[in-house]
Amino acid sequence: MIAAISAAFASLDAAFWLTAAAILALLLLSAFFSGSETALTAASRGKLRGQADRGSHGAATALKITEDNERLIGALLLGNNVANILSASLATSLLTRMFGDSGVALATLVMTVLVLIFAEVLPKTYAITNPEVASVRLAPLVRLVILLLSPLVTTVRAIVRLVLAVFGVKTDPDSKIHALREEIAGAIALGHSEGAVEKEDRDRLLGALDLSDRTVEEIMRHRSQIEMIDADDEPGKVISAVLASSHTRLPLYRGTPENIVGVIHAKELLRAVDKFIRQGEAVAGSLATFDPMSAAMKPYFVPETTPLDEQMRQFLRRRTHFALVVDEYGSLRGLITLEDILEEIVGQINDEFDLDADQALKPTEAGDYLVDGAMTIRDLNRAMDWTLPDDEANTVAGLVIHEAQMIPNEGQVFSFHGFRFEVAQKRDNRLTKLRIRPL
Repeated sequence: MIAAISAAFASLDAAFWLTAAAILALLLLSAFFSGSETALTAASRGKLRGQADRGSHGAATALKITEDNERLIGALLLGNNVANILSASLATSLLTRMFGDSGVALATLVMTVLVLIFAEVLPKTYAITNPEVASVRLAPLVRLVILLLSPLVTTVRAIVRLVLAVFGVKTDPDSKIHALREEIAGAIALGHSEGAVEKEDRDRLLGALDLSDRTVEEIMRHRSQIEMIDADDEPGKVISAVLASSHTRLPLYRGTPENIVGVIHAKELLRAVDKFIRQGEAVAGSLATFDPMSAAMKPYFVPETTPLDEQMRQFLRRRTHFALVVDEYGSLRGLITLEDILEEIVGQINDEFDLDADQALKPTEAGDYLVDGAMTIRDLNRAMDWTLPDDEANTVAGLVIHEAQMIPNEGQVFSFHGFRFEVAQKRDNRLTKLRIRPL
């Protein structure tokens, strides 16, 4: 044994040292590829964008090469595998020459330890600890590697896509862009669960992100809750109704509530009345000849399927805050205001006309919650941090009816989605109050 070891060391010639140096260089190259892959895939594009905007050329390069992740990963994996396989082959050749057939097992053991520690775990640990810093430093070299290996990477990518296509898998180059909003939403939710983001901040940020996914129908005030005025009523009665209402804008109809002929603004009505009186058109203090329609605005109708972000842009463009919602047949479904959309972001906005007694959610002494049936599931989930589904219904009452597959009677109790629902109050076919308790 001693003689074999002595013979092995005796064979340490120039070729040995050149091979050992090549193995070391390949290990360093493998570490470079491994660390670069981890750093560039783990780095926050938002942070890199911020550094690039401040003049960092490395961050700008990192952003550019990560736009095509498939090409980036292909080049790094190709370089990493070539370096690992070549270093293992050289080590096997070197140790076989020194120790004979036992050199194969020894080379496998030695290279496994060296590659695992110095070419994989160590660089990846550093890269995952400082992904943005590592990305900025390594990006120029990685870009050069991508350019050099581009022909091979293109060939490999074509083969991979062909194989995936055989199994019915389609690659989407824009999937990262499409998933960006989900990534942001997930980061916000994770930050809240870890205590870094307050609940109010989480609700506002997620509410703003969800505007494009939600439609006018989901948050509109149903037509059964709309306060309207008959345009054919006496002028004095119309004025009194407007002044008595807690709303600034009220729809005017003729004949049937479906026939909306205008929207009257309390301030515009008062201006018209003041002008009517000052011009001496009022006879003996009477407003009998005053026409409320002279102060009304033309009604603005929107389809119920309009996304909330688009509707908000329309409100801002038209300089109006009030729209009537119709379905595909032109029938009135409800109304929506700019305030309703803003409440989806900032939460409930209360003014001096919003009474505490009208709150849609009240805790009871029994430990459950008395909920208005017309309260939206989304508002309830935001208020209580619950996860009731809102795919099949917009309101809490709608959810109960959908799950029960019937219109329940007062006092009936149901259990679904991990909650107990009791019909506390019913009016005609509407569930006006529900008691809800988590099971």
